[in-house]
Amino acid sequence: MASRTHRALLSVTVFLGSCGIFGAVVGQKVSAQSASDESSLRDSLKSFTSVYSIVEQNYAEKMNDDHTDKAIYDGAIPGMLHVLDPHSNFYDPKAYAQMREDQHGRYYGVGMTIQPQLVDGVMKTFVLYPYEGTPSFKAGIRPGDLIVSVDGKPTDGLDSTAIAMMLKGPRGTHVLVTMSREGKDKPLTFDLVRDEIPRPSVDLAFEIEPGIGYMHVTNFQETTAHEVGEALDKFRSEGPLKGLVIDLRGNPGGLLNQAVDMSSKFLQKGQVVVSQHGRVAADQVYSVTSGEQGPKYPVVVLVNRNTASAAEIVSGALQDHDRALIVGETTFGKGLVQTVFNISQNTGLALTTFHYYTPSGRLIQRPYDNMSLYDYYYVRDASNPKDNANREVKLTDEGRTVYGGGGITPDEHIDPIKTTHPEEVLLQQHAFLNFSRRYFAKNTVSKDFVVTDAVISDFEAFLKSKNIEVSDADIQANLVWIKAEIKSDLFTSEFGQLEGMKIRAEWDPQIAKAIGYLPQAQALEEHTLKPKAVTTASK
Repeated sequence: MASRTHRALLSVTVFLGSCGIFGAVVGQKVSAQSASDESSLRDSLKSFTSVYSIVEQNYAEKMNDDHTDKAIYDGAIPGMLHVLDPHSNFYDPKAYAQMREDQHGRYYGVGMTIQPQLVDGVMKTFVLYPYEGTPSFKAGIRPGDLIVSVDGKPTDGLDSTAIAMMLKGPRGTHVLVTMSREGKDKPLTFDLVRDEIPRPSVDLAFEIEPGIGYMHVTNFQETTAHEVGEALDKFRSEGPLKGLVIDLRGNPGGLLNQAVDMSSKFLQKGQVVVSQHGRVAADQVYSVTSGEQGPKYPVVVLVNRNTASAAEIVSGALQDHDRALIVGETTFGKGLVQTVFNISQNTGLALTTFHYYTPSGRLIQRPYDNMSLYDYYYVRDASNPKDNANREVKLTDEGRTVYGGGGITPDEHIDPIKTTHPEEVLLQQHAFLNFSRRYFAKNTVSKDFVVTDAVISDFEAFLKSKNIEVSDADIQANLVWIKAEIKSDLFTSEFGQLEGMKIRAEWDPQIAKAIGYLPQAQALEEHTLKPKAVTTASK
C-alpha cells in the first residue's frame, strides 16, 4: 500500500511540475524560472501532499488502492484542470491508450459494432452491423445476430465494453464466436482471425444526386485528408462534379494538421487556414501549401451544434475565404488547443496551450466562465445568434459579415431534426433491427427493393407481437421515416452498412436542404471568380 501511494504521489508531483514548466516542452527550449515561481510551486506541492497525508491517515475508511487511484486520477488532477477550462484533461493509462487508438484510426479485432439489449430481464448483446471487408463481414455475420459466447465464455449479463475487449486482440490470433440467428435451429459458430480494423473518418461518400457528391466526415484522425482526397478523386472519375455537400454534423474534431490539409483541397495556395495564439510558444499561422486542383464547383458544408474543434477550423476557413456556404446550426465553439504531454505510467495530460482563430480573425472558442461542465456541454442555445449585438463581427474576403466568439455561425440556418415520440419508442425498442432479423428468416431483398404496403403490414404485425405500443395513426404520421429505417436496416443486413447509410442519407431532410442551397453556393463561387477592380488613393 505504501509503495502504491508513493507512486501515485510521485505521479502527481511530476504532473504538477510539468504544469509549471510546460512552456519548455512546447517551445523546445528551457526558460529560467524566477525564484518566486519556484517557491510558489514548492508551496503548492507541499500543500497538496499535506492534505493528502491527512486524508490517508484520518479518512473514515482505510485508503486502499481503489481509493488512492480515484483520489488522484479521478479527483485531484481532473479537478485542477477543470477549474482552468473545460477541455484540459488528464488521461489514465486506459483512456490514454484509447485516445492514441482513436488518433491512429485503427485497431486489431474482428470488425463489428455491437449493442446491448435487455431481453426477458437479461442483458444480451446483438450485432448492430459488421464493418465491410473485416473478418466478421467476410465470415457472414449479420446484423441482429445474438452473441452467445466468445471463446466458450457465455456473454449473458456482460456489458458491450467487456465483450468488445474479448473480441479485440493481436493481429493473426483466433477468436471463436458463437451466434444465435433467428430462423436457425442451431447456434452458428465462427472461427475469426483478428486483423487490423480501419475506422475511416470519411465513412460515406457517394453521388447522392446526378453530379452532386455527398461526403460525411466523422472526425479528424491521421488519415482524414487522404480519405477526403480519395473521395474527391472518386467523384471526379464518375464525371464532372456539379456540387458537393460536406457533412460535418457531430464531428468532434481531432488532429489540427488534418484539418489544415483537408481545407487545402478547397482553397488556393497561400491562403490562411487557421492561426493559433498562446502564452509560451510563438504564434503559428497555417497556410495552404499546394491548393485546390481541377475545376471549381459549389460547396455546401452542413454543420450542427456538435460540430467542434478541427471541424470548425475547416468550416471557418472555407467560410472566411468564401469558398463554401455554411448551413445548419451554430457550431459548438471549441477553439482551445490542447497539447498532449506524456506524464508517467502511460498517462497523458491534454493541456490548453493556444487559442484558434479563423483567417478573418474570429475566435472560435465560446465563453465558458462561471458555468458548470454540464451547462457548458449540454445547456446551450441552439438558435442562430446573428442578431446578438455582443458577438464580434468580422468580414470574409468578399466583405460578407461573419460572427466570432462562439463557434461558426452558418450562412443559412437549418433547424435540427426533431424526433417524435413514436420514433423514440421504435428506436428504444430496437424495433427495426429486430424486425429485420425476423424478415430475413423468411425473405430476401434485392437492390431494387421497395418498402410496400405489405411490408408495412408485416411491420405492424411484428410491433403488436412484441407489445410495442405504436398506433396505426402514429405509423401513418411517420411513414416516410419508418420506410427509410426499415429499408436501411434490411440493406445493412444484406449489402453492408454503407448501403444502409446511403438510404438514411437520401431520406435526411437536413441533407436535402443543404443540397437545395447549392445554387447559392454557386453564386458565391462565381462572385469570388470575378476580377476585382483596382482602386487607387490620392493624397
